[in-house]
Amino acid sequence: MSVRGFALVSAVLALISVAPAKDKKKFLLPNYVLQAHTVYVVIDPDAGVSITNPNENRTAQEDVEKALSNWGRLSPVMSPQTADLVISIRKGHGRNVNPTIGGIPNDRPVIMQPTDGGIRVGAQQGTPPPVSDTTVGPPPSGPHPRTEIGSADDVFAVYRGQVEYPLDSPPVWRYTAKDALNSPNVPAVAQFRKVIEEAEKQQQAKKP
Repeated sequence: MSVRGFALVSAVLALISVAPAKDKKKFLLPNYVLQAHTVYVVIDPDAGVSITNPNENRTAQEDVEKALSNWGRLSPVMSPQTADLVISIRKGHGRNVNPTIGGIPNDRPVIMQPTDGGIRVGAQQGTPPPVSDTTVGPPPSGPHPRTEIGSADDVFAVYRGQVEYPLDSPPVWRYTAKDALNSPNVPAVAQFRKVIEEAEKQQQAKKP
């Protein structure tokens, strides 16, 4: 596990340890999530490339972007600097320990993606800013085999955008489930949509 991953796990465990057991209220999303219009979808930098299915994370990234575009509330963009939210995705393999190939960048120069409203086309200008601090942990290296430890299920994590190293902070919302990133319905996006709608209802109910 990376230094960033260990820090996030520690933060989550700390929050769980101080949360009152009797508090049954659903989590209310902060206003910056409810007011967001743009989103940057990135493959988790700690995710390696599967030996048996090398394109699985790239496919999941495109499926999530398409589902978000079809939703119409959030518009995918090509840089975290212009995104109100950053979503990190990672495919699970049904087990917590997997052999993968590390050291392969996740950059992509061009997007041509069909959506319900037409075709989404985008071009990446150079290398986008890093979403996590690459100076923490071991120095980058070329492609190499490794043993990867992570969630057995798909992971969809939402972070605040327009900040330096957004993935170095705890996610504001996280969804983990088997096949959560699979098309055509992409359950993780459907669940995110539900939690936003619930948060808006709670917000309206609080107004005098």
